[in-house]
Amino acid sequence: MAYNVLIVEDQAMPRELFEIYVNTSEKFNHLLSVSNASAAISVCENNAVDLILMDVMTELGSSGLDAAEEIKKQFPQTKIIIVTSMPEYSWIERARKIGVDSFWYKDSQKDSILEVMERTMAGENIYPDETPLIHIGNTTNHDFTERELEILKELTTGDTNMEIAERLNISVPTVKSHIQHLMEKTGFKTRTELVSEARSLGIVIKRRD
Repeated sequence: MAYNVLIVEDQAMPRELFEIYVNTSEKFNHLLSVSNASAAISVCENNAVDLILMDVMTELGSSGLDAAEEIKKQFPQTKIIIVTSMPEYSWIERARKIGVDSFWYKDSQKDSILEVMERTMAGENIYPDETPLIHIGNTTNHDFTERELEILKELTTGDTNMEIAERLNISVPTVKSHIQHLMEKTGFKTRTELVSEARSLGIVIKRRD
């Protein structure tokens, strides 16, 4: 019996590719494709879904990670693979925390999506060792500390150092120090340039609720 697969992807090309992969395998049945992660919850409520390929950033700003968390609470037996091309540093950790079964980068050369699907359905948890290596200025995202990435993420909101310090429960001088280290590592002259580049590369992505 083939496993029913739900594809959650708002971009036409990767969605069509996932559909082709699923349809070429006798082990999987393409149940449905949706472009909004929130709709995936409804699909699970009304269908027998064995596996979900879930993008993180979907139509209308709906978060695949938020939807995955809710689905895992309601349907813990449903397997979920997060699929993304964005190197945002915090997504892997959150996916593990909410019980996502596997995590796959769309440009991954290590494992094919079908292989990850088969291994996931066999009970394995397939996760990358780290986010993709992205060059930013004179350095890479792997050269930032986790705290520096956290500060960089907060900088994308446009908030002041004081607002960031209060939100992270640290001092304003500490925030300034981390920003200075980020500027020194990247070689950027202004925080605006730093934030713009980090956001465009997908190194840090912060949703405004």
